[in-house]
Amino acid sequence: MTAEEILLRDAFLLGIELRLFWFVALLYGISFIIGIAYLVSSHPGTGRALTRGLQITLVIHTGLIIFRTFEGMRPPFQNLYETLSWFAWFANATYLYARSRWHDVHIPGFIIAGIAAAACLYSLFTRNPEIAPLPPALQSPWYEAHVLTAFLAYAVFVVSFAVEVCYLRFRTPPDEPGIFGYIDEEFRRWTHRLVLFGFPFLTFAIFSGAAWANDAWGRYWSWDPKETWSLITWTVYAMYLHSKAIGRWRDTPSSVLNIIGFVCMIMTFLGVNWLVKLFGIPSLHTYAV
Repeated sequence: MTAEEILLRDAFLLGIELRLFWFVALLYGISFIIGIAYLVSSHPGTGRALTRGLQITLVIHTGLIIFRTFEGMRPPFQNLYETLSWFAWFANATYLYARSRWHDVHIPGFIIAGIAAAACLYSLFTRNPEIAPLPPALQSPWYEAHVLTAFLAYAVFVVSFAVEVCYLRFRTPPDEPGIFGYIDEEFRRWTHRLVLFGFPFLTFAIFSGAAWANDAWGRYWSWDPKETWSLITWTVYAMYLHSKAIGRWRDTPSSVLNIIGFVCMIMTFLGVNWLVKLFGIPSLHTYAV
């Protein structure tokens, strides 16, 4: 195959992928609009439509990720364009798994759809979809383990945040269904369960990231902005888990820590990139900017 034929093939595959990605973003957006309608009407059928929309989107989004893997002949999480897609997919998949354990509660899907749609649109509007050779910093066996565990933790924290917000806004008395279902203390326990599940993955992501940094740059920790914010995020979620063991901290203080943890996680994932670029701060993670 000539170089020109290879370029034409790659351009053709990339065109298909971009159309599919736009379709996935559209489906997340439609699910978000259905969520708004559910928020306004509180009709159970609309809530089920929201969940069904996210289920359909997950299937198509899975196909998109498999297609990108085939297209690039490597796992598709080597740049911000790809990791934003992973972030949306993981958040949706984690939410749908958790939602299957709830009794007819659909309202957190409104938040998940909005975050997933925003991630996809940010990727499509601001990132380069070109499949380029891996930079030397990413050519480490630790990198894939680091990314997978980090994004699994992020997805779990997103769902925990959505549950926390819905509990604070729509909580109901025990064993009494509200307009959006049984959003009671049993429902709220999922915030703790999810963070308890995701925290070890975040911990492993930090340690594997340190091992990767040693392979790439010859040192385990350099107080890079990305590394610093990941440690801040870890500390906030550690405080959240600790608060659940203290009686007077279990209610409002733990909710505040969970929400702060979500904000710190977004800062670690995206906010640091903006700050580095805006203020010209030196960073070893410039490949993610």
